[in-house]
Amino acid sequence: MRIRTRVTEQLGIAYPIIQGGMQWVGLAELAAAVSNAGGLGIVTALTQPTPDDLAREIARTRAMTDKPFGVNLTILPSIKPPPYADYVEAIIAGGVRIVETAGNSPKEFIARFKEHGITIVHKCTTVRHALSAERNGVDMVSIDGLECAGHPGEDDVGGLVLIPAAARALKIPIIASGGIADGYGLAAALALGAEGVNMGTRFCVTQEAPIHDNIKQALVRGSERDTALLYRTLKNTARVFRNAIADEVRSIEQRPGGCEFEDIRPLVAGVRGRAALASGNVNDGVISAGQCIGLIDDVPSCAELITRMVAQCRERLDTAQRFVA
Repeated sequence: MRIRTRVTEQLGIAYPIIQGGMQWVGLAELAAAVSNAGGLGIVTALTQPTPDDLAREIARTRAMTDKPFGVNLTILPSIKPPPYADYVEAIIAGGVRIVETAGNSPKEFIARFKEHGITIVHKCTTVRHALSAERNGVDMVSIDGLECAGHPGEDDVGGLVLIPAAARALKIPIIASGGIADGYGLAAALALGAEGVNMGTRFCVTQEAPIHDNIKQALVRGSERDTALLYRTLKNTARVFRNAIADEVRSIEQRPGGCEFEDIRPLVAGVRGRAALASGNVNDGVISAGQCIGLIDDVPSCAELITRMVAQCRERLDTAQRFVA
């Protein structure tokens, strides 16, 4: 049985469960598995070295699923930025119908996406940014609470407040992101005013995720206290798994007088994190992880996870209904 919200209806999916775009992880195998299970899989554009590589990854995903899937395009300030416009054209040429944007505003690309009937979901960490995205013409907003992996912004607002605040302020559908790993979280998000959920960390700990099993098992063993916030002193906060690298970075940041990014660059380099995900050495690089690792205790297939989440969600909502009947 489907769950019907504006998110499922507009995206053409059975369940309002979206796999977030994740650097090094959002490959065809994972995206297709999520979509085949009734959610929305997401291919991460900038994991691919070039727009041509992205075009090939889109084609690989389409060969694995006939269900809707999307592409994440994260737009970040950079001295030498990637050729974002060329990635946009690869997305359009690949016939992708859904785009998840993140980072800076996607304003300069919205009209181009709209010309081709592409639905735009923009990730935000504040209500004010969500309102700006709505004014710019995005179709949905994914709102990230402080619990999330990756960059939660600098306002430190958790989902219990941020989700209903966004739902009250916006007219377009809200997708809850951060701290969600099961049907309890899905039920809570729907009750708070969201019409879907976005999960990154939970989908990292699935059979189809292209991550070494040692990393998955480390996340399974972790509790909600086993993450760390890095780059706080640099005003670019990121939540990661607490390992030896994270502890060292935090120690450097806590030095009298703070630190410059160059002081930690060798520790946090993206290629080092990518190598750790592939090798399974959990202490060799920065590994993004949200507080929801405290809710993760197995490594299911994407299909098993989504089926279980939907059943749990219905059970929790039925129970809550009985409380007020």
